[in-house]
Amino acid sequence: MTDHDHADRLARIALTWLAEPGNWPVYRLVAELGAVAALDLLLDGGAPEERLRRAVAARAGSADPRAVSAQALARTERLGARLVTPADAEWPGRVGDLNRLVLPGASRWVDTETAPPLCFWVRGGWPLDEALDRSVAVIGARAATSYGVHVATELGYGLADREWTVVSGGAFGIDAAAHRGALNAGGVTVAVLACGVDRPYPMGNSALFDRIAETGLLVSEWMPGAEPLRPRFLIRNRVIAVATLGSVLVEASARSGATQTMRRALAVGRPAMVVPGPVTSAMSVGAHELLREYESARLVTGVPHVLEEVGRIGVDLAPPARGPHRPGDLLDDEAALLRESLPRRGVVGPDVLAARAGLDVRTALRKLALLEELGLVVRRDGGYAIPPRRGDPPVPGSGAGQPVTDQRSGPAAGDGSDGPVATTGPEPASRVSPPPAGSPRRASACTDG
Repeated sequence: MTDHDHADRLARIALTWLAEPGNWPVYRLVAELGAVAALDLLLDGGAPEERLRRAVAARAGSADPRAVSAQALARTERLGARLVTPADAEWPGRVGDLNRLVLPGASRWVDTETAPPLCFWVRGGWPLDEALDRSVAVIGARAATSYGVHVATELGYGLADREWTVVSGGAFGIDAAAHRGALNAGGVTVAVLACGVDRPYPMGNSALFDRIAETGLLVSEWMPGAEPLRPRFLIRNRVIAVATLGSVLVEASARSGATQTMRRALAVGRPAMVVPGPVTSAMSVGAHELLREYESARLVTGVPHVLEEVGRIGVDLAPPARGPHRPGDLLDDEAALLRESLPRRGVVGPDVLAARAGLDVRTALRKLALLEELGLVVRRDGGYAIPPRRGDPPVPGSGAGQPVTDQRSGPAAGDGSDGPVATTGPEPASRVSPPPAGSPRRASACTDG
């Protein structure tokens, strides 16, 4: 690394400390003059806007920005983390799309200061650009319902299992569920933080962040030790929206910050996907309103739908939703009409059946032979009938229910007789013990459907 590169890195750190990330005047100065010259200009009182001049004066009056940046860089190295700037090969070029992010009707500074990052702090072994190359953001409410947690976990697992990186914000609820799903699949997940990479927030997810750092990445625009201030979460959300190929909203209340991430994704043309929820749930109000407000927002219900939106055009298509296959699905109209013309009980002759269906007898016989071969009708007593379903009472004359001779030698248990025992069919169900609790047989009998 040359002295110029080192000075550029220190200047970028100082600039992110003097003004919050996303500041457009600072970004434009760096683009025009370079980071070192932009820092010199700001410290000399040459900020182009009054608000920025006041912010720089306040921060610079509390400490020397150059000393702060040197300490931050040393602390970064001690943590085993690294600073990534646009000069590095692993810089994610997709964040440059923030240059065209404009939020309609924006008035708050967190909605107007949406410039691309000057640098990232990264903790983890993966190259940042490689981790984000095939990535999807899965975001949502912190106060998630069990439904939302289940869906987010399934999405995280399914995406990671297909070698997609799962990106989220590391918060409680949907974020944590998506991260855990990806980790359980043995995949890569990235947590984009609103504080330093050495003090992830919330603290209750510390163990989760350690797991992410081992196999994925922790990423932040704020130097180590930075606190998770409320406005920083909205500033952070712009990175989640543009660094990924698309964003999925699982649950969101009416005032959820996750909907702000989705609006940023929509503003730069990224696929914005929404998982529907119960209309009675307050945690689905924001998600449903997003679907109503934006025509380009897409409703998704699982990983195949998500991959159809962000994957290869014409290749990663979600299979159409289908019900279970039934033998009658492939019948032509005449065969289906004949089948429907059969009475629910009893036998009917082919002549009567043909008349009911409005077919000639020859056609009816040909179709009845096909139905009989498929097991959809049975021939009985010179006519045709619907096959008995399991559990139906035996039909007279069919042989079912006739006495069966038990050829066991010796007396039947409990009746004191010496001869064969006449029974009528299978043993009563009460003689069969139910499977014990927890057995595979019982577990397989109770599924989600």
